Amino acid sequence: MFKTKSGKVNPDTTDTLIGAGTVLEGTLKSQAGIRIEGTVIGDIVSSGDVIIGEGGRAQSNITARDLMLAGQLDGNAEVSGKLTICATGVLNGNISAGSLIIEAGGAFNGSSKMAAAMNQDTKAVKQEKSAS
Repeated sequence: MFKTKSGKVNPDTTDTLIGAGTVLEGTLKSQAGIRIEGTVIGDIVSSGDVIIGEGGRAQSNITARDLMLAGQLDGNAEVSGKLTICATGVLNGNISAGSLIIEAGGAFNGSSKMAAAMNQDTKAVKQEKSAS
């Protein structure tokens, strides 16, 4: 649907929507973004972003570029970029992320670690800027 002429899927698009009232059981893999307004039970792997809306719930381990959580996640998250827990979001599990934002009212129950590769990339960018 969002394929370019080369046949590649753009990871910046949201290609998959799990709507309210929908329950998906099993592994969900996508090269593009995923938005969840229903329930997913099983692992989620995305080359793009994953958004769990206010009504969304996931009993999953999630691997994604960025994760925005306004609903509930019971499971672990491995995010190469930014993990945002919105004011209505609840995350019960461990995380590894490049950066973490928890809005006032958001809940995080677990442990976190900053991705080593992300920290090294950030240091390299800072060194380049200071050398300029």
